Order: sequence, then C-alpha cells, then structure tokens
Amino acid sequence: MRAARRVAESGFYHVVTRGNGKQIIFESDDDRAAFVKLLKECTNAEGVSVIAWCLMDNHVHIILLDPDGRLSEVMRTLLTRYANRFNARTGHVGHVFQERFYSEAIESDRQLLAAVRYVHLNPEKGGLCTADKYRWSSYSEYVGSESAQLARTEIVLDMLQGPEGFISLIRESGDACAYVPRFGLMDEADALTVATDALLAAGLCAPGDVKGLSKPRRNKAIVVLSELGFSIRRIERVTGVGRGTIAYVLRREREKLSDE
Repeated sequence: MRAARRVAESGFYHVVTRGNGKQIIFESDDDRAAFVKLLKECTNAEGVSVIAWCLMDNHVHIILLDPDGRLSEVMRTLLTRYANRFNARTGHVGHVFQERFYSEAIESDRQLLAAVRYVHLNPEKGGLCTADKYRWSSYSEYVGSESAQLARTEIVLDMLQGPEGFISLIRESGDACAYVPRFGLMDEADALTVATDALLAAGLCAPGDVKGLSKPRRNKAIVVLSELGFSIRRIERVTGVGRGTIAYVLRREREKLSDE
C-alpha cells in the first residue's frame, strides 16, 4: 500500500520526478522547452504557482505553491502530456517517468529558502556548470535576466530583499547547505545518494563508513538519517548497523527529548 502524501499547511511543496529506470527524459533543448511550456499551462490551469524549477537530463525539481490541493492533478496531467509527446517523437514505448513522483511538504521560510537553493545548485552538484550559467532553471528569472516568467519569484525575493540577496543565498555556505529533501518514497539508489549528502553535510562520513565511527558519531549519524524520514530498516540497509542498535539509539534519543 502506498503511503499518503503529506499535506503542507503552507501550501509549498518540493516535487521531484525522474525518468523510468533513470532514463533520459530530455534529449534536446526542444524537449526541455516543451516541458517548461507544459508546466506553465498545467499549473496555470489548476491555480498552482511555480516558485522554482530545474530540469536535469533524467529528473526534474520543482517547488510549487498549491493552496487548493491540486498537486496530484497538475503532475498527472503534466507528466502524461509530456510522456505522450516524448513517445510520439522518439518512438519510445512504455513509461517515460517513474510511476510516482516524490513530494516533500515545506513548512517554514527557512526550509523554503534552503529548498530553493538546493534546486538551483543541482547543475553544480551534477558537474555540469555553476548555477548562474545553467539555462534550464529559474535562476535567470530570479536575477532579472529572463523576460518570459514561469516562476513567481517575488515570494522568495521579498524574503531576500531582491536579486542580490538571492545570489548571496545560492553562493552561501552554512546551515542552508545541509538541506536534503526527505522523500520517503525513494528507491535504494536515491536513498543512498540522499543519505550520503546528509551525512557529509553533518560533518560525518559516507553511509558505508558509519559502522566504523566512534559511538557518539555513529549515534549522531543514525539520528540524522532518522530525521530524514528513513525507517530503521532503511538505515540498517544503507549503513550496515544492526536494527537493534538503531532502535536503541533512537529510543534513547526520544527519551532525552521527553526529559527536556
């Protein structure tokens, strides 16, 4: 049974959709332009606003403001229309996207800014180019160099006092760098990537090295992964630490919090 999507009280969501089997979903700039056009049409039709976006070769990041609970309708229409176009153009048969898109509820201004930063840094993380040089994201809209607006940039820019604040956000280091989306529906490969990002951001190590850490640092790693929404079983799979130990560490952590 699929877990129900968490509803954001704020209306903000970080959404990710990937190619089926991580296949390439954009083979050309024409494909990317078509997806952007469809994204604009589908969100406008449902009263949903795009806050930020970034198209990579085999996946897409979008931050949406969905005040009326239309997220599933928007994504279903968008992905179906794009998949039909892609298959008709390429002769591909079958699913273009993974069966279900990921979504994370965003509930604070800090989380929203960190998510916006994370989305725009994807090209750098992927080794393509710096965020400001990447064409297929909303970066240029935020700095005022893009006339055809897709993103509602004013929400974030008002929080950052304008484009210069946005540029500083993208380039800054510190707490915002530690943001990692907490997608509970990840496959094992994605889970390992997310776990690695989170542990390294916390000053620890790769998941496979957690077992060799000192007990305090090992316990910290377990808590970090638990806070990402990882189950005990998934923490065991990515770290190799026994589930009994993980359960004990998390129980002690809950006891500590209840005593405070």
